Amino acid sequence: MKSEIAAQAATPPSSAPLLPPARIRLSSSHRGARLARLLCGQQLDEWGIPQTTGTASAVLAVVAELAANAVTHGRSPGRDFEVRLALTDVCVRVEVVDTRPDRVPQAPAPAPVGPVVDESTGGRGLLLVAGYADRWGWAVRDAYTKTVWAEVDR
Repeated sequence: MKSEIAAQAATPPSSAPLLPPARIRLSSSHRGARLARLLCGQQLDEWGIPQTTGTASAVLAVVAELAANAVTHGRSPGRDFEVRLALTDVCVRVEVVDTRPDRVPQAPAPAPVGPVVDESTGGRGLLLVAGYADRWGWAVRDAYTKTVWAEVDR
């Protein structure tokens, strides 16, 4: 696993963005989650990070998972979620802001060793984020929103 499991809600210092960050506000629906991945892929292309690279693949996997989590676990009726993408000289930073600060992410359980008997299709999303991202965590900055972030080194 690439990164350590986030144990606290602290945001590590990251380099200043090289370009203005991208912000995308989307409806809290499965369509909005799908659009988040597509639009972030286009933004990476514009920044010169082709979607065929390992960095872009990891970023898009993280975006897909965090957007799906925002729609599934961070949804409030009638309120959108936001995806923010920033390019620094060190990494690509993804932030997904949802409207449920009362539902913070729990650190994922370690991946089982050996054959997996559990056939459920959910509950492994943050394990995927931890595997693709070099760092990740969350922060509640006000009474109305929560931000889950991840950084993928370039």
